Amino acid sequence: MRPLTTGPPPETREVLGGFYVIDVPDLDVALDWAARCPGARGGGSVVVRPVADFSA
Repeated sequence: MRPLTTGPPPETREVLGGFYVIDVPDLDVALDWAARCPGARGGGSVVVRPVADFSA
């Protein structure tokens, strides 16, 4: 049985605007590309995460 919650959901200010998957040689190049993303301007933020390569 799932517990019930009362009241409206909490207000959040975070919005997922989308994501990009790019193939770059290293973290420095990835950070350079992230700085150019429109979401990084005007007080926004961009999260850079590595993706596991399972082809090897």
